[in-house]
Amino acid sequence: MTAIAIITARGGSKRIPRKNIRSFLGKPILAYGIDAARQSGLFDDVMVSTDNDEIAAIARQYGASVPFRRHATTADDYATTADVLTEVLEQYAQLGQSFELACCLYPTAPFVTADLLKRAVDLLVDRQFDTVYPVQRFSFAVQRAITVRDNRVAWLNPDYALTRSQDLEPAYHDAGQFYVFRPNVFQKTGRLITDNAGGLIIPELHAHDIDTEEDWLIAEFKYRLMHKE
Repeated sequence: MTAIAIITARGGSKRIPRKNIRSFLGKPILAYGIDAARQSGLFDDVMVSTDNDEIAAIARQYGASVPFRRHATTADDYATTADVLTEVLEQYAQLGQSFELACCLYPTAPFVTADLLKRAVDLLVDRQFDTVYPVQRFSFAVQRAITVRDNRVAWLNPDYALTRSQDLEPAYHDAGQFYVFRPNVFQKTGRLITDNAGGLIIPELHAHDIDTEEDWLIAEFKYRLMHKE
């Protein structure tokens, strides 16, 4: 099965400057995903889609390919992940290459491991899913969420106001790490997550969304705990 890992790493991070190549516990954060993808042995190519020379150089240093640069229209603040993946797959098609399996891997996902990638691919193949991605359980029952407007609170779902949290169905969220998917389905539907998607449940400790300086510190703390385990 031909497979490619696509790491999306543009240069224009606003909230955390140079976020995609900033040192995370002594190594560029981008390198963790590259290492996991290469160590998995799943992919014929581990490539980085970027518009930035410094990111491209670090990607190559850690063994990824950068066969072409991302266009300005897919590197701005409004481009979606689907836009980037479409561009990459079309560029490879122009080179005469196509893939039966792909993985979109975010550059700030240092918790991803080769084993987790293998488990995701196994789940996609075994269950014939279009896409598989890691998910985490919400720590509190989302059905009992509240709104706060001018310090006044109100139930978001009043029907569950008196329901015990342990009696409610668990809810999960995207861990924001990667998506293993079938390129032919993605290119046909334009959707990375279809109605035939699978979730791989991972522990709370094994992921953290990094958008602020505080997030960065928490992620490093969690990473240390994860590897201490």
